[in-house]
Amino acid sequence: MSMSQNITYVGLDAHSKSINVAVIPAGSNTVDEEWQVANEQRSLRRLSKRLLKMGGETVYAAYEAGPCGYALKRSLEALGIECDVVAPSLIPVKPGERVKTDKRDARKLATLLRGELLTMVHPPNEREEALRDLMRAREDAKKELMSARHRLSKMVMRYGYRFTGTKGNWTQKHMAWLRQLKFSESHAQYAFDNYLLSLEQIEERIGMLDARVVEAAAEKDCAKLVGWLRCFRGIDTVTAMTIVAELHDFQRFSNPEAFMSYLGLTPSEYSSGGRSKRGSITKTGNSHVRRVLVEAAWNYNHRPSVGITLKKRRVGQPAAVIAIADRAQQRLYKKYKRMTEGHKKPPNIAAVAVARELAGFIWAALNHEFIHASA
Repeated sequence: MSMSQNITYVGLDAHSKSINVAVIPAGSNTVDEEWQVANEQRSLRRLSKRLLKMGGETVYAAYEAGPCGYALKRSLEALGIECDVVAPSLIPVKPGERVKTDKRDARKLATLLRGELLTMVHPPNEREEALRDLMRAREDAKKELMSARHRLSKMVMRYGYRFTGTKGNWTQKHMAWLRQLKFSESHAQYAFDNYLLSLEQIEERIGMLDARVVEAAAEKDCAKLVGWLRCFRGIDTVTAMTIVAELHDFQRFSNPEAFMSYLGLTPSEYSSGGRSKRGSITKTGNSHVRRVLVEAAWNYNHRPSVGITLKKRRVGQPAAVIAIADRAQQRLYKKYKRMTEGHKKPPNIAAVAVARELAGFIWAALNHEFIHASA
């Protein structure tokens, strides 16, 4: 929104129970009014009425993205207040500023909002946010599964048991072996049974979440994009749904570089006084998508091929998307081999570099209709 003398600017420092409000009235250059309200619907209605009575054609508010989510934005917009959510990491900071209070934060937001110095996040709608929460619930359950497996395996190791049935653990044979273990001490047996029960419950939860994710992937608003993404090697339903749910609007990235930067996959850089130094990736932006892309990137250390499973996933998909996915296989395999064998880079660094370029191919695939239409 461009700056105008007919706009009332409002900075909101929002917390779970309270909101500090700072207002720059229309035609003013400084904060003229400040107060605090409860973060509840009744108080928000009174707040909106008070702000709308202050004059000006529009009331424009902003608050920092955080644990309060987007509920405050939706509530205020329903009450007639334009509201945006600010990226906290991109708020300008004075190097010598050492005092931070809720009141100061609200004043700062109002002032920077009026000066158009804030970077807004792209909020999902309620449907998109619900889908994102579903994918994050599955991700959390996978983390819990890893912790449960670690606890169980370490206890078994402490008591001197060793599984020799197969090379890998957590197979059906391994789980059958765990279930028949007996401990001489009743307390140890009780603890072991508790760990095992917890593991089985988490596995059941993940199975239920996976089934729900598959159902969501088949819904109209996801099916097309998920189908396109599954044309890529290393990307199946869960990874595709993570990308779709976390990003929810791909056309906001005007080019592949902007997409890579948003995912934190671009190298950091410090240039000063004629010297330039590039470091590791920035790791800013969306860590969930960055994680699944790095996981997918490991599949490109194998020679390009289209196996039976990938061929089935590509049935009925656009030829343009399949062509992009094939080019990705060729280029990313060469890049991985060149980095690991030619430049002797560690495999994990090569995988991150491959993930960065994979993001570019994904951007092209998800925007292929728009690209061809504008060509």
